[in-house]
Amino acid sequence: MDFAGARKWMVDGQLRPNKVTDPRILNSMSDLPRHLFVPPTMVARAHADEDVPLGHGRVMLQPMMLARLLQLAKVRAGEAVLVLAAGTAYGAALVSRMGGRVTAIEAEADLLALGREALSGLSLTPGTLDYLQGSPAAGHAEKAPYDLIVIEGAVQSIPKEIVGQLAEGGRLATIRLLPGRSGVAVLGQRLGGSFSITEAFDCNTVLLPGFAPEPGFAL
Repeated sequence: MDFAGARKWMVDGQLRPNKVTDPRILNSMSDLPRHLFVPPTMVARAHADEDVPLGHGRVMLQPMMLARLLQLAKVRAGEAVLVLAAGTAYGAALVSRMGGRVTAIEAEADLLALGREALSGLSLTPGTLDYLQGSPAAGHAEKAPYDLIVIEGAVQSIPKEIVGQLAEGGRLATIRLLPGRSGVAVLGQRLGGSFSITEAFDCNTVLLPGFAPEPGFAL
């Protein structure tokens, strides 16, 4: 399979026509071998305009959806970024390529193994991506505060524990999916001790395990 050609088709046919304009995203998604980050049985679907099943009720986000979410997040070079529910670390690798200093958290051991194998063949700048096993709903307080948190999937609520790991002025990008509503990409910001959320664009995917509403959630 011509993977370079498939990536070019993905960028030119899916991203550019759908308001993805950040050259860092376009260049990174053109270069990064997306097919290495999916299970072997899913390689033929790696560049399709759809979510890619990863198992455990999880998916790799549709290319256009992930690109627009990262564009909404406005990743800045050198800032500390926490990627939660990182899956096989494709999104985390993109953020690293965009200049972020990334801590990526994933719960499932087989997804971590697949992601680590894919990352081992890349030429990421040393020290820019730390890919760890843990509970995404708990965040990663050890390296807080973060300038940006990306939850890579749909949630009904954001735990206050995660919001508390944002720096003052920090942003949080994710997909909100409430019962009876279509999903929507949202951008939150922590300012003056409060956390506010702005809806950005329609965006549907599966709900992430572990983010169901319960006492102590912020969204």
